[in-house]
Amino acid sequence: MLTFEVIPVTPFAQNCSLIWCDQTHQAALIDPGGETNKLLAAIAQRGLTLTQILLTHGHLDHVGAAAELREKTGVAITGPHQEDAFWLEMLPQQSQMFGFAHTPAFTPDRWLEQGNKVQLGQSELAVYFCPGHTPGHIVLVCHAQQLAWVGDVLFAGSIGRTDFPRGDHATLIRSITETLLPLGDEIVFIPGHGPRSTFGREKASNPYLTQPIW
Repeated sequence: MLTFEVIPVTPFAQNCSLIWCDQTHQAALIDPGGETNKLLAAIAQRGLTLTQILLTHGHLDHVGAAAELREKTGVAITGPHQEDAFWLEMLPQQSQMFGFAHTPAFTPDRWLEQGNKVQLGQSELAVYFCPGHTPGHIVLVCHAQQLAWVGDVLFAGSIGRTDFPRGDHATLIRSITETLLPLGDEIVFIPGHGPRSTFGREKASNPYLTQPIW
């Protein structure tokens, strides 16, 4: 069974998720945006073994600690989609722009694409390509437990911004309505910021999804 804990990091209160397999105690960090020592302490406190670093997209507040974690632990970085390579190459500029400590550019050990699977102990995460917020954004779904990690694609009552380079509002809406929502109303999603929700709740009440787009 997959268990998780949300650990907010960075001044943007980004929801880094520590997820782990109960049977094997293998763990992964989804979107470790910063505060490396805090994340490593949480892993040690639970007696887990970090085996993967998973990224939904290339924005600084989601990837800022990834390279340092790889350097300290030897664990590979997986994701996002290769279309976000330019964001990872721009990490030094991103960190300067937002007043963060210098963050060097890096390349993941493995890019992810639609249809890929990520194995964590006895649990499996399915990969869905969901561009719009960024061109290489991916979403991770554990179908067995109806859980999804959606990064900045969808929020409780809102959707991701599309005013960053290569963001596109129409593409984001298609990613949500054609890729995510059909996966099932009961799926609980953990967004990159703010409280969790369900696909069904957002389909019924999210004003960005229920109002006509002219």
